[in-house]
Amino acid sequence: QVHLVDSGGGVVQAGGSLRLSCAASERTFSAYVIGWFRQAPGNEREFVVAINGDGSRALYADSVKGRFTVSRDNAQNTVYLQMNSLKPEDTAVYHCGASSVEEYRNYRWYSYWGQGTQVTVSS
Repeated sequence: QVHLVDSGGGVVQAGGSLRLSCAASERTFSAYVIGWFRQAPGNEREFVVAINGDGSRALYADSVKGRFTVSRDNAQNTVYLQMNSLKPEDTAVYHCGASSVEEYRNYRWYSYWGQGTQVTVSS
């Protein structure tokens, strides 16, 4: 069982930045792929980025490439998502998830989820 707590959302103007955090209490945190997904009202959950267990590989959605950066600190059991140059279309609830398989884009492979944190980007 992995308990995830995501945080760091807020309201920001277009062009601004936010940093999200995904913290876990599980000692084997480094064994999991951690992904960030987002969901806007009326839309399906959308893949944003994922990072493998040791942080050596990250995969980004095209829509955020060059603007978002994911990193992880396994000593702190935390994954960070630095979001720069935010756009109104980035507005959504962001969830982090943990997967025990090397699967990044498909949310169905993620077994554990944080509660979500709201990101609102005003124009």
